[in-house]
Amino acid sequence: MLRILEAVPAATGLGIDLNEEDTARGRENAEARAPAERVEFVRGSAAEGGARGPADLVLCLGASHALSDARPPQHTVDALQALRRMVAPGGRVLLGETFWQRSPTSAELAAMWPGARADELHDLAGLVDLAVSAGFRPAWVETAGSEEWEEFESGYHADVEEWLATQRDPPLANETRERVDRHRTSWLRGYREVLGLAYLTLIPVD
Repeated sequence: MLRILEAVPAATGLGIDLNEEDTARGRENAEARAPAERVEFVRGSAAEGGARGPADLVLCLGASHALSDARPPQHTVDALQALRRMVAPGGRVLLGETFWQRSPTSAELAAMWPGARADELHDLAGLVDLAVSAGFRPAWVETAGSEEWEEFESGYHADVEEWLATQRDPPLANETRERVDRHRTSWLRGYREVLGLAYLTLIPVD
């Protein structure tokens, strides 16, 4: 959102998150990167974002779970319907949503997040079909490549490993090490080259 505000000087932005630490970090970033008077960060439910009025551009990147309490894959359907209500006529929605690049094997599912199921995500075509059914036309369809995935995952692990290298609190270090090891195993033995991330630019239609 801040990159968009930097590129479009007349634009204003609203960021919503339940985590106060995240909204505070957003405010700090806004002070450093964009005029603070053009952006607001509030603590609240993203599902209630439409109550502030429809927006010309709605960003939902890897956050569809914030728009529905339903179990996957129904949460994607609910999220798309919520996004349709949030966007103004003639506006756009940028949705970043996961999908299966191929059907996962039983072994891969067992290595992923707890309770991972083959039926909780759609393939890319099925995801686009859901967007059309929710009242959108797909203006642009693209996906994250393997290099982007590896940069994201390795960046996360690098931050934790650098912290662990200087940590002198054994109980906290052990707990963190176990958590990051589980995450790395989930990635490398589970969803690597299986889980995809789609970026859909969607146009609302009647």
